[in-house]
Amino acid sequence: MAEAAIEQRAGKLKKELNFHNHRYYVLDDPVITDHEYDLLIRELRELENEYPQLQTADSPTQRAGAAPSAAFSQVQHRRPMLSLANAFDFDGLEQWRRRTRNLTDDADFNLVCELKIDGLAVTLAYENGVFVQGATRGDGMVGEDVTANLRTIRTIPLSLLEGAPNLLEVRGEVYLPVEEFRRLNEERAARGEQLYANPRNTGAGSIRQLDPKVTASRNMEIWVYSMGDVEGDGIGGAGPQQSHWEALGWLKDLGFRVNPNNRLCGTLDEVHDYYQYWLEQRHDLPYEADGVVVKVDPLEMQESLGIAGREPRWAIAYKFPAEQATTRLWQIGINVGRTGSLNPYAILEPVVVSGATVRNASLHNEEDIHRKDIRIGDWVVIERAGDVIPHVVAPVAARRTGEEQVFHMPERCPVCETAVIKADDDAMHRCPNALCPVQFFELLKHFVSKGAANIDGLGEQWCRTLIENGLVSDVADLYYLRKDQLLELERMGDKLATKIMANIEASKSRPLARLLFALGILHVGSEVAELLAQNFNSVDAISRASEEELTGVPGIGPKIAESIAAYFQDSANRQVIARLQGSGVRLDQEPAELAGDGDAPFAGLTFVVTGTLATLSRSEAGSRIKAMGGKVTASVTRNTDYVVVGASPGSKAATAERLGTPVLDEGAFLQLLESPPARSAG
Repeated sequence: MAEAAIEQRAGKLKKELNFHNHRYYVLDDPVITDHEYDLLIRELRELENEYPQLQTADSPTQRAGAAPSAAFSQVQHRRPMLSLANAFDFDGLEQWRRRTRNLTDDADFNLVCELKIDGLAVTLAYENGVFVQGATRGDGMVGEDVTANLRTIRTIPLSLLEGAPNLLEVRGEVYLPVEEFRRLNEERAARGEQLYANPRNTGAGSIRQLDPKVTASRNMEIWVYSMGDVEGDGIGGAGPQQSHWEALGWLKDLGFRVNPNNRLCGTLDEVHDYYQYWLEQRHDLPYEADGVVVKVDPLEMQESLGIAGREPRWAIAYKFPAEQATTRLWQIGINVGRTGSLNPYAILEPVVVSGATVRNASLHNEEDIHRKDIRIGDWVVIERAGDVIPHVVAPVAARRTGEEQVFHMPERCPVCETAVIKADDDAMHRCPNALCPVQFFELLKHFVSKGAANIDGLGEQWCRTLIENGLVSDVADLYYLRKDQLLELERMGDKLATKIMANIEASKSRPLARLLFALGILHVGSEVAELLAQNFNSVDAISRASEEELTGVPGIGPKIAESIAAYFQDSANRQVIARLQGSGVRLDQEPAELAGDGDAPFAGLTFVVTGTLATLSRSEAGSRIKAMGGKVTASVTRNTDYVVVGASPGSKAATAERLGTPVLDEGAFLQLLESPPARSAG
């Protein structure tokens, strides 16, 4: 690349990064993700390293943030509030470690690992143990005075415990807890307001409010992660002088909230183990973390290493893979589900999120699209958390050109051209044609799936092949297949055909609840299927039940009851049930499933499991409850005996509290499984 072109590229990067700094630090409304910003700043830094004449005093590589807002008084930091260099893989971390070793005459030292909280960095100043001032990072040298807002945060001590020095400045990360973010968005959704995009931006905006009452209403929290400045012998003794790890312990003793997940590591392998653990567990945290901060432990060594540009040489951020990205939404497509639902999805400019290339993302339904104001042609934020299906979080309204188009659901099914219907109490548009080819294909995939009939060997492609060859036109046809018919199919061998036939035969004796779930009745998921099986014991009894009898079962409301009754009133569905029975599929509870229930430890008890459990999945927890004679329902009602809560339990825990229902954390639940309540003799 010619020198003029390099200079032009560097200038463009500086301009673009300054724009994004302003959006992120001043407006709390970024239009690109952190990962995309990191790539831009890395490119500029590499250019400046190769061509030092390009590095100017106003370069974004020399600044920690953006200029403070004129809406707040300015605070000159006693020590600069620096940003961190990033490592995106273990090689990058090793390179950083080698650099620090080279600069310290190959000295050996411990490292401190801390979760990198995705919040807003602040500095807190205390005089004689009393909180006197709080400020944002700003541009690293000068921040905004947000003392009044920070005083509303209950986890920031207004006065310190015995042992505080005459002057103490500490740094911390203020954040909005995930559950609080959900609460705010639930309230906004109820008012018909646009939802907040993520906890980080919402939390930063909460701190930079002109009205402290707004900050107070949002239940912010803080983790303190370092000392900024210390003066005087203090009240009761001086602070630690040797290591960052000791400093964190001292700050905790003074009354600051220090993250208990911090860890002192002796080797880089221990750092990597810490990183891998939290990479897998981060979604169980009650706050958002986007990586691990690794720091040289000896404070004297930190001082000698100093800073490079805007970054300390003695610390680095070991970033988690990006879970969000910004890309272009080119079109909105429609999938037809097994119950006839028309499911919109985003067709995207391919983008890498969490290590995977994403081309399509979920959009839920038309109502959700309009509530988020997502338009065809928008730049949008895509999220892929853990293994869940990618979904569109929000549009980037600031990047609109005016050519974007508002989306409307089609009036006819894109597969069979049947007129689409939408009930007033249903969020989904539906194709009412039960013979719609795509609906049956989706139903067949569902029927043979692991959680339903569990016919191993019949994957998506074989389901398609059976339909295309005319061997299966309803789910009952599976039980009338012959091995010789399977062997006539292309790429079907004797071993696979034998396996499929054996698994079809085995599926005839699946529990009643699994069969009910497999049938694909609208609104009947696995939990409702369990309720039906436990309360009616046979398909025949369910088919004869009135809507009133169905709604008499806790957890089954009028909408679900109406759907169940409609299913069994349909002549085609009744014919499928008759053919299933004729093939030998069991349509009632086995005697063993009913016997002894009255003597089971949890007989007569109803449980709800909510949130993320650490030692077992919700499905496993439900299975343990059912094995001991209890019922598991989806909703908390006055008939619920226990609510088992894990991390991020949502509204069900609040409902339990309102109704006075006993709530068990995971430890109490496991203890109850080990020592269930004694059954009364009467």
